[in-house]
Amino acid sequence: MMTSFFDQFANPSFLGIPLISIAVALPWILFPTPPARWLNNRLITLQTWSINRFTNQLLLPLNVGGHKWALLLASLMIFLITINVLGLLPYTFTPTTQLSLNMGLAVPLWLATVVIGMRYQPTVALGHLLPEGTPLPLIPVLIIIETISLFIRPLALGVRLTANLTAGHLLIQLIATAAFVLAPMMPAVAILTATVLFLLTLLEVAVAMIQAYVFVLLLSLYLQENV
Repeated sequence: MMTSFFDQFANPSFLGIPLISIAVALPWILFPTPPARWLNNRLITLQTWSINRFTNQLLLPLNVGGHKWALLLASLMIFLITINVLGLLPYTFTPTTQLSLNMGLAVPLWLATVVIGMRYQPTVALGHLLPEGTPLPLIPVLIIIETISLFIRPLALGVRLTANLTAGHLLIQLIATAAFVLAPMMPAVAILTATVLFLLTLLEVAVAMIQAYVFVLLLSLYLQENV
């Protein structure tokens, strides 16, 4: 029995073992493996087409050096979409509502883009800290501001994903609770509330997919600046 609306975001454990690792690893078994046949079935064909379209669109602005990230970014996109959507099912846990997991994904990937820029083209990477044509008195201030904005990027990635999913889950639970409370007293209002809940659930499915896409898209933009 939950005592608070925020109890749904608590990391579940069994015999002292956190179950977030299972929630992260389990979705991978849902994707079919391409068989060793000449022709694939419709599901694998649709999966391959979707991944190819996403990869082509994501890597279009990048040069050849950034194409090495295709497998990583496509896998991250599929991973985030899967756990976000599965977290909307009843009696499930959404790992991406945990800021620790999102920061664990955002910080290393952001740092990798920065390291690549500093290694292969340090002049261009450092040039982003100072816009061209800046007046001399504003140079120290702009360098400090751009440096702070650079280090805020991974925090923004993790917090954006966490906040959007957490807000959606809370809103769904609030409306569902209102529908159950109103059912014996005002059935007509309860039916209207349940309709709003159904539409909100569809919206939340779209938000779960969009947030995964935005997370990977921002990473690709950071990579574009450094390759």
